Amino acid sequence: MKTFWRRSVAFLSVYYAYMVEYRAELILWVLSGSLPLILMGVWMQAAQAGQFKLSATDFARYFLAVFLVRQFTVVWVIWEFEREVVEGRLSPRLLQPIDPVWHHVASHLSERLARLPFALALVGLFFILYPQAFWIPSGYDLLLAIPAIAIAFVLRFLTQYTLAMFAFWTERASAIEQFWFLFYLFLSGMIAPLELFPEAVRQVVLWTPFPYMIYFPASLLVGLPVNVGQGFLAIALWSLLFLALNRWLWRKGLKHYSGMGA
Repeated sequence: MKTFWRRSVAFLSVYYAYMVEYRAELILWVLSGSLPLILMGVWMQAAQAGQFKLSATDFARYFLAVFLVRQFTVVWVIWEFEREVVEGRLSPRLLQPIDPVWHHVASHLSERLARLPFALALVGLFFILYPQAFWIPSGYDLLLAIPAIAIAFVLRFLTQYTLAMFAFWTERASAIEQFWFLFYLFLSGMIAPLELFPEAVRQVVLWTPFPYMIYFPASLLVGLPVNVGQGFLAIALWSLLFLALNRWLWRKGLKHYSGMGA
């Protein structure tokens, strides 16, 4: 256990220092995730002119929660892994006594810590511009939202890392992620909360992994009614499914990778 924690601290320290070197880029990465704040203004105007289940203030809080969830769950592992396979940089990592995935995990976790101050600054600016939307989540909501965000990141990471395994067979595995992202964009609750979907469509969407990556933790954060037990169970089941598929593709892919002489 001591060895595990020592290695974890070392990995996180190294990758945190690496991320801080690119702190100027971090600002751009944070801003690139501001789409929910842009959509917030659209839906607030629509709420004032139409009949929706959510008020303009509800929309403001929801999309702020989506912005925060996105800051903690954004994943880019498929582009890194694809480059490692194509350029052959995966080979030396396979010689190390640790699964290469932990390099990516440490990179992602360290990046969260590095971008946090910039994200909080944007949240502060948001409340200055929209003081009527200011709220502090209750202790109960935070107690549910924090672990939901954490495991939503796990699900998102496992999903993309599983798709990254196709880099063993194609040089453009990221193209698969781009296609997958279209479903993620519209079904995860990033464009609109699921309350606006027709009931029949909403019931179908809830069977997919997408709403549990953004909509579910964001709804918990702002106190929107959701089935808590179903949400956590769905994340766990989808995570286990992608983990099993990932390990199977990893074993098959390594045989193909070594067969290519890399």
